[in-house]
Amino acid sequence: MKTLIINIKELLQVRDASILKVSGDEMAILPSITNAYLVIDNDFIADFGSMDDLPEDLNPEKCIDVEGKIVLPCWCDSHTHIVYAGHRELEFVDRINGLSYEEIAKRGGGILNSAKTLNETSEEEIYNQSKVRVEEVMRLGTGAVEIKSGYGLTVDGELKMLRVIQRLSQNYPITIKATFLGAHAFPLEYKENRKGYIDLIINEMLPEIGTTKLADFIDVFCEKEYFSVEETEQIMEAGIRFGLKPKIHVNQFHSIGGIQAGIKYNALSVDHLEIMRPEEIEALKNTATMPVALPSCSFFLGIPYAPARDMIAKGLPLALATDFNPGSTPSGNMNFVVATACIQMKMSPEEAINAATINGAYAMGISETHGSITIGKKANLIITKPISSYYQLPYAFGSNLIDAVIIEGNVFA
Repeated sequence: MKTLIINIKELLQVRDASILKVSGDEMAILPSITNAYLVIDNDFIADFGSMDDLPEDLNPEKCIDVEGKIVLPCWCDSHTHIVYAGHRELEFVDRINGLSYEEIAKRGGGILNSAKTLNETSEEEIYNQSKVRVEEVMRLGTGAVEIKSGYGLTVDGELKMLRVIQRLSQNYPITIKATFLGAHAFPLEYKENRKGYIDLIINEMLPEIGTTKLADFIDVFCEKEYFSVEETEQIMEAGIRFGLKPKIHVNQFHSIGGIQAGIKYNALSVDHLEIMRPEEIEALKNTATMPVALPSCSFFLGIPYAPARDMIAKGLPLALATDFNPGSTPSGNMNFVVATACIQMKMSPEEAINAATINGAYAMGISETHGSITIGKKANLIITKPISSYYQLPYAFGSNLIDAVIIEGNVFA
């Protein structure tokens, strides 16, 4: 089916197919066309341009007039934990009362709390809870999302999560990439036997995942009290042997060398980056590894924000993602992420939109098909309500300015 969108006030993120990410000063440039049209052919972008150049012979089956509205590519959220069971509101109250995230984790809360709940919950119920979140983020403009396991911490639990992710991918038009995060924390029974749990990951979990092809990436929480740099490298090496590309959690609370480990193993992305040293920023220069910031996690936990200005000034690219999870970021709202990046990290609206679209797609390995208005890419589009300019998207941070979301050529209801 051919769909024509006309009278677009401004069509944002118009890119040549060769542009797969933007870095440094380029992040401040957001190419656009005013008074534009766009043609969708089935689920792909077929054409676009100025209304003055609108072809007369298009004969679309459907025409959408969006006068006064802005159109941009859907958000690409490259770091989430959407698949989980239950909630952790009590820990939220504990933090209000003065306990830190790390203190809660040490007394059996945090990731271990979610793991206990997930292993006690049926696969069907986990799917039913998770699909509500997927539908929510789609309505908020997300057209591609990465989802991690990591709340199983057992062979059965991790595989159960990955099967749920696969089922969500099969049942919804949103593009979903799956990440195996068995190295999210050490289960209580392995607290004094770290090697035993790593052996379980490498010798039992990974062979099964390699056989079933349930994951695209492997992730490790490289952090004090979690996985050391040496352990992280061991797990990344094993994942690579089973065809999984590394993406790692690093520098959330401490700088312990995880970024250098990620670069060493050609990680697609290094995520969190709340604590960054100048030498780590230098190490990321001229690499294929995408730095990913998670500002709504910083907002929720009250921890530092990733130093976006320092990284961009040094010529790095930067992506933005939600970190949607039950403990540190119970929100998948990329609109809030973009606004928070502008307000707290001092990114310009252009930089934030680039980070949440084309660079987010790169951090999932899908920037050849997502993240920009490019002929041949997926027709994943946000249509705003009538707004004065795209600056209003981060400015009016508490308002829902989305009128419609098109995913793979169809309006998502």
